Amino acid sequence: MTTLKATGIVVEYNPFHNGHLHHARQAKNITGADVVIAVMSGNFLQRGEPAFIDKWARTKAALANGVDIVFELPYAFATATAPIFAKGAIQLLDAAQCSAFCFGSEDGEIGPLERSLQLIQQTGTSYEQTVKEAVSRGLSYPKALNEAYIAATKSSAIEGTLADLSKPNNILGFHYMESALAIQSTMTATTIPRIVAQYHEDAIIGNQIASATGIRKSFFELNTLAAVTDFIPHITREVLLDWQSTQQSFGHWASFYPQLRFTILREGPERLRTIADITEGIENLLYRAAATHETFEGFMSEVKSKRYTWTRIQRMLTHIFTGFTSAMRRNMTSPSYLRLLGMTQAGRLYLNEHKKRLKLPVISKAAAFSNPSLTFDIHASDMYALGISNGTSRCHIGADYDTHPIIIK
Repeated sequence: MTTLKATGIVVEYNPFHNGHLHHARQAKNITGADVVIAVMSGNFLQRGEPAFIDKWARTKAALANGVDIVFELPYAFATATAPIFAKGAIQLLDAAQCSAFCFGSEDGEIGPLERSLQLIQQTGTSYEQTVKEAVSRGLSYPKALNEAYIAATKSSAIEGTLADLSKPNNILGFHYMESALAIQSTMTATTIPRIVAQYHEDAIIGNQIASATGIRKSFFELNTLAAVTDFIPHITREVLLDWQSTQQSFGHWASFYPQLRFTILREGPERLRTIADITEGIENLLYRAAATHETFEGFMSEVKSKRYTWTRIQRMLTHIFTGFTSAMRRNMTSPSYLRLLGMTQAGRLYLNEHKKRLKLPVISKAAAFSNPSLTFDIHASDMYALGISNGTSRCHIGADYDTHPIIIK
């Protein structure tokens, strides 16, 4: 009997667009895989924001567009910095017995990233020390990483082009590869070039591919799905229309802010200090900004600075909103299960064939597995439902208990 082969991808699908469709197809083609396994963030994302639509709706779009299995990346990793995000995702893909993983990158070639990884490995502790010194001078963590990397390249004896680690997708790809090396994974790293739209670019009329950021921006500016139809597959449009007809809103900090503001003011600076990523006295600034500003935009204008990037602040706010503490993070250092959100028939065959070789248990029923990370994922989903519904009767608390994995026949 032929063993089915899987390639892995790490995704958010916020929402699933034509570029994601290209990625899923290319990942399968260039690795010769039978199935594509996606590790997907849940209802809160890596840049510290609520998902445009929930994980179940995004799973439907993925399974209808070339993905065969969707596993959820637990909250502790999905909302973390790039190294921790990558660590969690790669460990899950490795546990799922993927033979390769594929990511989009600005460089579009694996060679420069391999050489950059080799360079960092050779620098040892000096690289980390340079990062710490840069952060202590007030640089954001991403800028500190890039400064340390540039310093390392100046003394490099490695021949060949190195990756540009100032680019967001190159950075994530580098950390995927670094994480795979750390656990001695046998997965082969592959990459494809990011096409047409870059990570933060606005959606441009006439193009068929736009970034998820550009798609969301276009929607919220014009408040109509017609503004983004050209950039998304037909099934995504159907999923978004269904969401629009049944939900109070699409995920956006502006609509979550009233509840976030209430939480900040209720908790106060002393309790805010216990929340993950809250450091250096910023809890006092967050409290003052919440007390002063009635809108999310006004709040962020007061809090954002050169030291605290928009993304870093949003991660803090996500943890405040969900109640994720520093102590919780310390106890969630590695994924301990594969949370199944959905699969195709090909995905079902793969899991049946590989079930004895998987490195972590597959969880299809939330109530059947007791684990602090899963418990918090369920809690985060409930908090997301509360934010989406603005506390109305449409709020679906407990959805993770009564929603079964989606199966596409």
